Amino acid sequence: MPGFFRDILPLLWSGIISGCLYGVGALGLVMVFKSSRVVNFSHGNLACLGAFVVYGFSSGSLLSLSWGSAVALALGIACAVAVMSYVLIAPIVFRSDLASTIATLGIGLILQGAVQLVFGADIVNLDLPVPRFNFSLGAIRVSSYDLTVLAVTLAIVGGLFAIIERTKLGVAFRAVSTNPFACEVCGLNLRSVHLFSWLAGAVLGLVAALLIVPTTFLSSTTVPSFMLQAFTAAVVGGFSSLPGAAVGGILVGIIMNFFSFYVSPEFMNTFLLGVILLTLNFFPNGLLERAIGGRV
Repeated sequence: MPGFFRDILPLLWSGIISGCLYGVGALGLVMVFKSSRVVNFSHGNLACLGAFVVYGFSSGSLLSLSWGSAVALALGIACAVAVMSYVLIAPIVFRSDLASTIATLGIGLILQGAVQLVFGADIVNLDLPVPRFNFSLGAIRVSSYDLTVLAVTLAIVGGLFAIIERTKLGVAFRAVSTNPFACEVCGLNLRSVHLFSWLAGAVLGLVAALLIVPTTFLSSTTVPSFMLQAFTAAVVGGFSSLPGAAVGGILVGIIMNFFSFYVSPEFMNTFLLGVILLTLNFFPNGLLERAIGGRV
């Protein structure tokens, strides 16, 4: 195989895997934004809290639980915090999008402080309890972690599609996302739909955190920093399109891999901020608007 493809194919593959993680994180951001028009800047901090709960109870530093039980407990805590966050923000959601968005920054700082208070500022490791194996497909090295990420991402995208397209709650979510004022006139409870999207965002954020942490480490700033990639994916996808968030995540993952390999990983955050600014200026509805459309 020519040397060009020996470099390109592994970069594409690892970019797709990373992009799946960014896409899952972006889906959580878009779910909240579509229903309540709030850019949830506490998304990464809540996911970080959930990941630390899994670490604390699966490692025995708090209590000794199985990994699955620790994840279930973390999901419960993340959902409870999401409910409390929405209850705090709900009174201003209908008055000011800007004020409610700024409020999420405050909630994020509170959650980050809570993580540091309970778990400290140390760096810890958190792995997935999956069998370790790998094999080669030409120039591509496929690991059990890669397959796990793909399987979880496909399950999430498929499950989310089924809920939104096939259930009454999903129909209500689509209606509120399209015209909340008409829905309110028709008697639809907007707050219940908002709450559903905040709960879904909390679950998606935690899943993304649990998948990304094994590739790096867990600290009070790791997951919130990762959400910059997820935020970029949401912007590229249009920030109001769930398919756009998923595809945008993969696109951002691939672009990041090539930039890191051919330019420098040190300027990655600067590059991502540049992508966000360029997209918002020249493609305010997202790069993928025409390809995917405006449908939920």
